[in-house]
Amino acid sequence: MNSERIAFVGVGRMGANMARRLKDCGYAVTAVHDVHTPSADALAAEIGATSVRTLAEVTAAADVIFTVVTDDASQLGVFAEKGDSLLEGASGKTFVNCATLTPATHVEVERRAQAVGAETLEGCMASSIPQARAGTLYLMCGGDAATFARVKPILAKLSSALRHIGGTGQAAQVKALVNMVMNINTCALAEGLGLGAALGLNLDMLREVFLQTGANSQVLKTDGEDMQNRAHDCYFSGAHAAKDSTIAWILGAQAGLNMPLAGATKQQFDKMVALNLGHLDKSGVAELTFKGRHA
Repeated sequence: MNSERIAFVGVGRMGANMARRLKDCGYAVTAVHDVHTPSADALAAEIGATSVRTLAEVTAAADVIFTVVTDDASQLGVFAEKGDSLLEGASGKTFVNCATLTPATHVEVERRAQAVGAETLEGCMASSIPQARAGTLYLMCGGDAATFARVKPILAKLSSALRHIGGTGQAAQVKALVNMVMNINTCALAEGLGLGAALGLNLDMLREVFLQTGANSQVLKTDGEDMQNRAHDCYFSGAHAAKDSTIAWILGAQAGLNMPLAGATKQQFDKMVALNLGHLDKSGVAELTFKGRHA
């Protein structure tokens, strides 16, 4: 059994599978917490953890706490400076924050944690649910190098490609760029396949040609067939794509760059959300480009 006690805040599909993975690797996952209490209760029963009702109880139960929440507001909420918070009794604890957030939020969370004697690390993930369960996440970390080195043995059980990017906020910047390019590719592929369908082309053939030419991409491999067959089981939702595209677009605006592709991609995923399709996988953006679908 490894000596560090681990806890999780946010046990949706990513957080829960990370917790399962660390439990399998011999770590004591002592406490889990989620705003959706039944999710935490079910996971706790499965892996032998305690489903706690307050954030302060999470911190008390562990040495290293992973947070896998939805957005900036949720992240700042669990690290609130007043009321129930992970910061209560947090001196000497380490927090690994895995949500896709604005870089400024990671910097603010680090400030709050350091003020009470705790440490933080960004653990930005560029993979999906199966990789979380298998321990093969592509994990980009930001923060103090010594903190990274200390937590690295735990992170190595979650990641087959572990990288320290730099200071706090820089991993979030890189993650925003990764998702920006991925989301642009997703929208481009949806338009290509949608136009192919409108022209009466055989889409199996078209995807094979894309695969062998400059139209190839990782998105083609993961989403192309799903777009064709309208199989949008969610691994990375349209709503998350909208959020992440917005983060990247704002970073570009702050840097004074003209990024029309990023802007158009943000608009497409925003439209998905507006049409109540945000719960679908990002491949569902094809519903906006194929004739006779939701567009």
